[in-house]
Amino acid sequence: MIDALRTLEPAWRRLTGLLEGLQPLAQLAARLYVAAAFFRSGLTKLADWDITLALFQDEYHVPLLPPEVAAVAGTAGELGLPVLLVLGLGGRFAAAGLSVVNAVAVLSLSEIAPAALQQHVFWGSLL
Repeated sequence: MIDALRTLEPAWRRLTGLLEGLQPLAQLAARLYVAAAFFRSGLTKLADWDITLALFQDEYHVPLLPPEVAAVAGTAGELGLPVLLVLGLGGRFAAAGLSVVNAVAVLSLSEIAPAALQQHVFWGSLL
């Protein structure tokens, strides 16, 4: 049994080396995926600012901020932080900021569909 394990060890080392080599590519893909999701959301908010303001007044109940301030802050975060994340400028700051935007988005909705909640949990885990 021990001899069989010893013969598998070189293959195991090659496999783990290959996977470790692919890790930076996987991290980049995760950053691009999350950044695109948040950036598209910010563009949607900009596309019709009147509807965005109405949503923040009626649907999204952001704690501690007036709806107009929350709308501007949320949209700015969704447009600026993904750019920083993709460019690798202040990556930890951008990821932390997007984590806050993500958490506030979940907490500010009185009702959130299970699939939407799962998506936010996934984005949070990637961030």
